[in-house]
Amino acid sequence: MQWRSVVLDCPDPPALARFYGDLLSGTVLQDPDWSEVRLGPASPKLAFQRVERYTAPGWPDGQPQQLHLDITVPDLAAASRRAVALGARVVKEPVDVGTGMYQVHLDPAGHPFCFVMER
Repeated sequence: MQWRSVVLDCPDPPALARFYGDLLSGTVLQDPDWSEVRLGPASPKLAFQRVERYTAPGWPDGQPQQLHLDITVPDLAAASRRAVALGARVVKEPVDVGTGMYQVHLDPAGHPFCFVMER
């Protein structure tokens, strides 16, 4: 398994990607619903996904932080079985997004993460 990206929910992915791209001197890839900052060939991506009714975190005393991990795997089914054996729960069946497939799980504490199998 390999760490793929950290994904932050937000109302405007391109704007947030430009901010972090500028802040971290990264390369920005923009799309209205999903934008990314690439920090180098060996670094995970920082990604931003649009959420229509986004509520900003009020950390540490209010609305919790909103993010999840994407983890690249060579075999979605095998990775899911292993995660479940370690205590994760499957949230939904795999979803085909054209460039690959992903599947959402919850870790033992309830935090979401996605396994991603790229084509």
